[in-house]
Amino acid sequence: MSQGFVDLLGLAAGALTTIAFVPQLRKIRATRSGRDVSMRTFLIFSTGVALWLAYGLLIRSLPIVLANVVTLLLALAIIVLKIRYASPRAQRRAG
Repeated sequence: MSQGFVDLLGLAAGALTTIAFVPQLRKIRATRSGRDVSMRTFLIFSTGVALWLAYGLLIRSLPIVLANVVTLLLALAIIVLKIRYASPRAQRRAG
């Protein structure tokens, strides 16, 4: 197998697993509620993604680095919105 095909496969896998978080992010923004999102899960997940990113940087793998940079940004955005919309002030605005 060529390295180009392997990289393309990695980029496709990374893109699909990364965009899986977009609907969750959009839902939190639309409803202004992160009540159904587990903070513990997203913190553990974000730590794992950060480690994958470090691993990708160490082995110089563009597909791993790109996928994990974007995934980490999306996961952190979800965490920030969960915190933001958990405040009593945000709940008064939504209600």
